[in-house]
Amino acid sequence: MVAVSALVLVALLLLALLGRGPARSPARAAAVLMVAVVLVGGWARTTSATHGPVAELAAQRAWVEAELVVTSDPRPVAGRFGEQVLVRGTVREVAGGGRHWQVRSPVVVVADPDWRGVALGSTVSLSGRLQPAEGDVAALLRPRAGPPSTVAEPDVWWRAASVVRAGIRRAVEPRPEDQRVLVPSLVVGDDAGLDPGLADDFRTTGLTHLLAVSGTNLTLMVGFLLVAGRWLGVRGRGRYVLAAVGIVGFVLLARTEPSVVRAATMGSIALLAFTSNGRDRGIRTLGAAVVVLLMWDPTLAVTAGFALSVLATAGILLLAPGWRDAARRWLPPRVAEAVAVPAAAQLACTPVVAALSGEVSLVAVLANVLVAPAVAPATVLGLLGGLCAVVWPALGQWVAWPAALSVGWVISVARWGAGLPVPAVTWGTSLFALALLTGLCVLGAILTPRLLARPVPTLLLCLAVLLAVVVPRPIRGWPPPGWLLVACDVGQGDALVVRSGPGSAVVVDAGPEPAAADRCLDRLGVREVSLLVLTHYHQDHVGGLSGVLDGRRVAQVWASPLADPPEGAAEVARTLGAAGLQALPAPYLEIHQVGAASVQPVWPGPGLPLVVADGDGANDASVVLLVEVDGVRLLLTGDIEPPAQAGLGRAVAGLRVDVLKVPHHGSRAQDMEFLTSLGARVALVPVGKDNGYGHPAPELLAALTEGGTRVLRTDTSGDLAVVQVDSGLGVASLE
Repeated sequence: MVAVSALVLVALLLLALLGRGPARSPARAAAVLMVAVVLVGGWARTTSATHGPVAELAAQRAWVEAELVVTSDPRPVAGRFGEQVLVRGTVREVAGGGRHWQVRSPVVVVADPDWRGVALGSTVSLSGRLQPAEGDVAALLRPRAGPPSTVAEPDVWWRAASVVRAGIRRAVEPRPEDQRVLVPSLVVGDDAGLDPGLADDFRTTGLTHLLAVSGTNLTLMVGFLLVAGRWLGVRGRGRYVLAAVGIVGFVLLARTEPSVVRAATMGSIALLAFTSNGRDRGIRTLGAAVVVLLMWDPTLAVTAGFALSVLATAGILLLAPGWRDAARRWLPPRVAEAVAVPAAAQLACTPVVAALSGEVSLVAVLANVLVAPAVAPATVLGLLGGLCAVVWPALGQWVAWPAALSVGWVISVARWGAGLPVPAVTWGTSLFALALLTGLCVLGAILTPRLLARPVPTLLLCLAVLLAVVVPRPIRGWPPPGWLLVACDVGQGDALVVRSGPGSAVVVDAGPEPAAADRCLDRLGVREVSLLVLTHYHQDHVGGLSGVLDGRRVAQVWASPLADPPEGAAEVARTLGAAGLQALPAPYLEIHQVGAASVQPVWPGPGLPLVVADGDGANDASVVLLVEVDGVRLLLTGDIEPPAQAGLGRAVAGLRVDVLKVPHHGSRAQDMEFLTSLGARVALVPVGKDNGYGHPAPELLAALTEGGTRVLRTDTSGDLAVVQVDSGLGVASLE
């Protein structure tokens, strides 16, 4: 992160040297800011919370007794061995090794589900083991099983904030699931339950800032509060008091985590920019704010969120006014400003975003312009609806209804942008690649005002970018001739395609999000889905269903007979119903000829238990298919766990196949004897990059390889195609 900050520093120094007139001084000020970021960042790495008694005990993996103040809401996450809960807290007292310390050390607690009810702001005591951690915390703390002991309840302001947050969720309760999640996220950053596929779409289209607390949230809320105050006759210094109350209320609602404080600071600076002489005052205030924030928490200097916030704010203050004025020569003023502000912020952040994601978005500016009219009503009316719902839920739902509709538009834009053929271009994360990108951004900052002042070149450039985004790039040699099966690279999920004829295929699962599944089928030229099989109803297998249905005729749908989890099954039923389709239970052991493919469900059967002892009900009820195409036998196993694998082994004793789709993304829980007995020549592992589950397990890969199976993974090779060649079976990859 310090290296990225140094690159940005070079860019700002160049702006300072090349700038003229009034812009030169602010550019120099911005460069000095980045010097402070880099210098303090280096110091922060040696003087941060990672030093002290808690960090030293963590290095020893010591068992301790601790008292901590909870500083975040509990967040359920899927762990390797079941659901876990993450909670941030500040340790105030710790005892271990016969000693006792009074400290102030931030930690992350990784606990069992008993911690779901712990309240933000409460003080709890616990015993557990400390472990080393990375980032801005001193340690990971894994408490003993069971709920913590509450020492002190939260203060009244925390309880009031929790009541309002609950009111916001209650106000959008009748709305569709995505809207129920996104309204609280836009208002106060409460993104619990967010669909991972939708989050990916927001990242691809440059709308991620809407999913977290940002300066935009505070600007809108406090701006609305000031307008309301003016209507009520508040004048003079009373407006400053009102703004201060609004800022404090926002921080309490969104929680006092470093990211929230940072967002509140940057939003306050944005509000200042709307006052007289706002640009110069904004630059000076930004400098002061950066220094104060770094003194308050030096570790901010090496966090991506802080860098992005500072850069976006600086870009809006330094670049947007000139770009707006240039575009005003031929565009209406409001349109010019609507384009200049997100474009300036995006350009300023591009090097850091590329360093983090390895991509440069081509649709970010357009997506932000399209959603801009919906953000304000979604944020303001969502908050008003939540306040009303505290005292009268029906009124709150009526007030929040337009907010939910506005969020629906934002979701549509994100999915549309992510579904375009080329929404982003891959960019390297090496020092040279980032230095080159930084130089290009500096050049763009210098040339953009001259370009925007001329309508014809501007429109031609916009047309060229539009064509690059909407016209699919031809992928040479893809799909490879003679392909039989493709495992689509859809991240941490399954989406398999079996060729059944020209332009038609059997599709097994749809991955976690629509855009990735849609793109994979487009690359293969699949226009008709002869058979769609949904092995089970977990999000990473059915979340992309609408992408499979988009623009394609689906002849029939099979699914698991177990509707678990119920919300996943209900969502699938709604999506299929909207397309005039209905899922039927996969017909056990019946052989169906689907074009060139022979398809036989071999699990689960009517005589077999759907919930196997010591297994996962939904996973163990996965539909397992034995498919034969052009004489090649494929076993597609869904997410069946070892108990179901053993049951399947007994049901199909002696089965031999050519290609195995490894169950459950290559998790550690496997029946190795069954899998190796299949004698597969090729094994495919659909798995996401850098997933938090440890998939695929090294011991599984070793066992299959030692048995003579060639193992390939989508996280390292992209789309994988099994092809029939003269010498037997081959595998081609898209990367």
